[in-house]
Amino acid sequence: MTAVISLKNLVFSAASAALVVLLSVAVRADGAYNVYFGGTSRSLPIYSVAREDKAVSITFDCAWGTDHTDDILQALAQYSVRATFFTVEFWTEKYPEYISKISQAGHEIGTHSKTHSHMSKQGAEEIRAELESSSAAISGVTGKAVELFRAPFGDYDDELINTARGMGLYTIQWDVDSLDWKDLSAAEIVSRVTSRVQSGSIILMHNNGLHTAEAVPVILDTLIARGYTFVPVGELIYRDNFTIDANGRQQSCP
Repeated sequence: MTAVISLKNLVFSAASAALVVLLSVAVRADGAYNVYFGGTSRSLPIYSVAREDKAVSITFDCAWGTDHTDDILQALAQYSVRATFFTVEFWTEKYPEYISKISQAGHEIGTHSKTHSHMSKQGAEEIRAELESSSAAISGVTGKAVELFRAPFGDYDDELINTARGMGLYTIQWDVDSLDWKDLSAAEIVSRVTSRVQSGSIILMHNNGLHTAEAVPVILDTLIARGYTFVPVGELIYRDNFTIDANGRQQSCP
């Protein structure tokens, strides 16, 4: 009886090991976007990046207005920081001069969709249409390919992530939310960001937050003094041979 039980345990262990290997291969084969939970897989965007060099990214979503954008760009230039801007198509079309200004200053521009809708409610064809149109609007001004996508409201599902991936777009979330859109004071924004940043963090801000432009230079000055460096998201993330853990943290594979 003991021998039979041991044999069963051995078979079970071997089967489990084989399953782990198969899942690992599947994760790498599909771009490592899928995280496995109890035998099912869920596609995740990149919330942050596992790295030890204290590199971080500061990002700005652009959907309404430009009132504070010049001040933000001036602060970024003052500290020689390159950021990533995610722009909605109607913003891109309304303010092409700002798309040019942002790009020419060395910043990166990704799409924030065409209509700023809840894209998890859309089918694959509608998603592709939104991403193709909004990316083309940006490229038409900058002459550069769009490689990054941020879902409006941070709202996503498997179909959205997988459709964007199939189009060659990396879907980018964040792990540090400034909440600047709530019109927090500059001091509150600074405190939220600087107390939460870690190596590989992606910071979410908005170009037209009421006190964002006041907070940006203080955030940059504080984090640079702590040894952090700022790079665009496209330089922070791993482009291939990576996995994403259950918290959305991207890990490089050997």
